[in-house]
Amino acid sequence: MDNYADSQIKALASQADLTAIVFVNADSGEGYISVDGNEGDRNNLTLWHSGDALIKNVSSLCNNTIVVIHSTGPVLVTDWYNSTNVTAILWAGVPGEESGNSITDVLYGKVNPAARTPFTWGATRASYGTDVLYEPNNGINAPQQDFTEGVFIDYRYFDKTNSTPLYEFGYGLSYTTFNYSNLVIKSAGAGNYTPTTGMTAPAPVLGNYSTNLADYLFPNASFRHVWQYIYPYLNSTDAKTAANEPNYGQTAAEFLPAHATDGSPQPLLAAGGASGGNSELWDVLYTVTATITNTGKLDGEEVPQLYLSLGGTNDPKVMLRGFDRLSIDAGMSATFSADILRRDVSNWDPVAQNWVISQYPKTVYVGSSSRKLFLSGKLT
Repeated sequence: MDNYADSQIKALASQADLTAIVFVNADSGEGYISVDGNEGDRNNLTLWHSGDALIKNVSSLCNNTIVVIHSTGPVLVTDWYNSTNVTAILWAGVPGEESGNSITDVLYGKVNPAARTPFTWGATRASYGTDVLYEPNNGINAPQQDFTEGVFIDYRYFDKTNSTPLYEFGYGLSYTTFNYSNLVIKSAGAGNYTPTTGMTAPAPVLGNYSTNLADYLFPNASFRHVWQYIYPYLNSTDAKTAANEPNYGQTAAEFLPAHATDGSPQPLLAAGGASGGNSELWDVLYTVTATITNTGKLDGEEVPQLYLSLGGTNDPKVMLRGFDRLSIDAGMSATFSADILRRDVSNWDPVAQNWVISQYPKTVYVGSSSRKLFLSGKLT
């Protein structure tokens, strides 16, 4: 049955004691197919194939309507999510071959769900504070995205604007209940941060096999070309013709940044010096633990989340700095543990070109977005 089979939908949905499961989607592709005006990436946050109309159609007739959403990100659910006839919403992401079995197991209670949404669900597209760049804005076919939102994306933007989302980042339900207690923050006694010093190695000097352009021509006329493949051959012994470049002949100084061709040793960045940056950025400064207790009657899994507030006026209200998924039997407890690294409590200083630890009072929060329950403590 498709979304537009109104007569069949009405006939089934109006039956007494019926549970209706409505499947809706909003995908993204590779640009080779267009669905509802979306070619490749989504142009909006709406459901495809008139999904909203389908949900409202069915839920207007069936008082036990379950909505299953297959999507590659958040979608707008404002028009129907709080309907008394919509009794459950399951975000199933992008399904695989066991989609049907897994969804059935969750809905019928064979599996106790523990998934958490990796993004915030806002009431409107404008709720997110930023948008897709639809039209070139920097000359002919040249998009320029300045990322003026900075680090305030998703839940950080909602916090900054004191906006209440429909479903918080990290939200997800369970068939059992959990309680949080006994938050402990322990200093690891790490030493001070030492900026990297020294010089890089000189840039390698690459030689030439030959300066005769004839040595770099395509092998012969019968050479089979693969379309759009980039070959290490020239199509002419005339350098300008082979380059096919309107700026051919310009010196490097005319179009390259200053010192771009300087291959001499350069000073190492204070924040660099190793893979991933200065190795001391990954020193453990604190270890945070909390006790999670399954207070319900069913075995289940909980996903405690650790957030950190750096306390500065230009900092996000909180930032996710750790999480885990713990299997806890009914009536039992488990310990959540997470490390706070030097990098976690630092901000990037564009002038110093280095990471600088925030000097403001810093607060740790451990809890669950689903239960609006967070323990808090100060870093000292």
